[in-house]
Amino acid sequence: MIYEHINETAFINAFQTRRPDNFSYEGLKALFKYLEEVSEDCDSNIQLDVIAICCEYSEYENFKEIKKDYPQVEDHEYLSELTPIIRAKNGNWIIQNF
Repeated sequence: MIYEHINETAFINAFQTRRPDNFSYEGLKALFKYLEEVSEDCDSNIQLDVIAICCEYSEYENFKEIKKDYPQVEDHEYLSELTPIIRAKNGNWIIQNF
């Protein structure tokens, strides 16, 4: 299989072209950094599949929005035990769906 290393700009462009309403610009920057770190930590490549990533991660403006989708989550600490929390510079939260 042939893999292509992409940079942050190409990552953001892929989402803005295919799924422009899934993540904010700042959310995409944070998600790229997170996925890049996961790839390095696991010493494995991550395939850029925009649709799969959109199904696996969601962006929320605040914790109240997360609670609407996940009412069992009591607080931030409990949420962090269930899923990775990625914070974007605009204050939004990105979590891996569970």
